[in-house]
Amino acid sequence: MVDTADPTTGVVFNIQKFSIHDGPGIRTVVFLKGCPLHCAWCANPESMDPAEGRVYSIPDVVAICEQDRAFYDESGGGATLSGGEPLMQPKFAIELLGALQRRGIHTAMETTGHVAPAVFDRALDALDFLLIDVKHHDRDEHRRWTGRDNDLPLRNLRQAVRRQIPMRTRIPVIPGVNAEVSDAHAFARLLRSIGVVEVQLLPFHQFGERKHELLGRPYLMAGVPPLHEEDLTDYRQAFLDDGVAAVF
Repeated sequence: MVDTADPTTGVVFNIQKFSIHDGPGIRTVVFLKGCPLHCAWCANPESMDPAEGRVYSIPDVVAICEQDRAFYDESGGGATLSGGEPLMQPKFAIELLGALQRRGIHTAMETTGHVAPAVFDRALDALDFLLIDVKHHDRDEHRRWTGRDNDLPLRNLRQAVRRQIPMRTRIPVIPGVNAEVSDAHAFARLLRSIGVVEVQLLPFHQFGERKHELLGRPYLMAGVPPLHEEDLTDYRQAFLDDGVAAVF
């Protein structure tokens, strides 16, 4: 956990305005420090060190998000909490989501799903939209590539489906990790069993490579060519063949 002593303050490493890829409409994305996973392909390695970042109060973040209310209203957008894993700072994240909702700002959260069930369930109460990653269909391979197994992410995904939370399930497609057509079929079978009928495929990119270099961190995916939508034609078709819609 990265919680400060005061639940009304949190450690933030970036606030990004005018995002169109982190939930519906135009959004302000608040990136919180801390992550329980160590994904080999991490694009935000700066999130992993909880000691570096700026402390914000909830009123400070709400005021920043309020600045773009006109864009939210026009586009159906709002504010998104991201990371790292935003629920590594559970009290701050949940209080912030509630404060945004009370101001009439649409709330979303990007999560690894690797969160204590009680915390995850409380967060769902303050969410209008959920973006949750499924990084591998196989428990042992998930642990190999992220440092943790997939038990919690799958439990929390099931809970979100049961509660009928508006959501987007995402799969980062990583060469050598989960990018074979056989992986796509395995993902589709797993997700259908949970009740997920559509996924978003996130082709591997190298946005994190330079960050790892600057931080002096080893990067296992160095030199691996990025993937593009056209590289995943057969991969996407495997989902469709198994009854799961797949989009980019």
